[in-house]
Amino acid sequence: MKIHLVMLGKTRQSEPRALLDDYIKRISHSAEIQITELRDAAAWRKRKLDPHSAVVLLDAAGKQFTSPQFAKWLATQRDTGLRELVFLCGDAAGFPAELRDTARHKISLSTLTMPHELARVLLAEQIYRAFAILAGHPYPK
Repeated sequence: MKIHLVMLGKTRQSEPRALLDDYIKRISHSAEIQITELRDAAAWRKRKLDPHSAVVLLDAAGKQFTSPQFAKWLATQRDTGLRELVFLCGDAAGFPAELRDTARHKISLSTLTMPHELARVLLAEQIYRAFAILAGHPYPK
């Protein structure tokens, strides 16, 4: 299964960028992963998705998971033959309504409000942690 992080706007600050790049490198040992930073939502509308992809929108009102629950959910997505899992990470303004409607899943990283650049790092860290949990790696402890 390929994981694709689609982010509206760029990760400009060097500290979150370095953390994001580090987690992407770690994830790449467990799954194919790609990051796409789009200028705006209009650029997303032009993209064509594989019909065997699932879009996951990061949304404060989405489903919340513990880390083990998220790992189990990720494994279920992988084990059902899903080709690509696309995580949509918004910018400071969030998402237009038509993007919200394209998502198969909506998940929340936290009930706390956080900068979108930090949310991206948190998502990457949780994906890495999920693969570590699934592999029985000691990282999550």
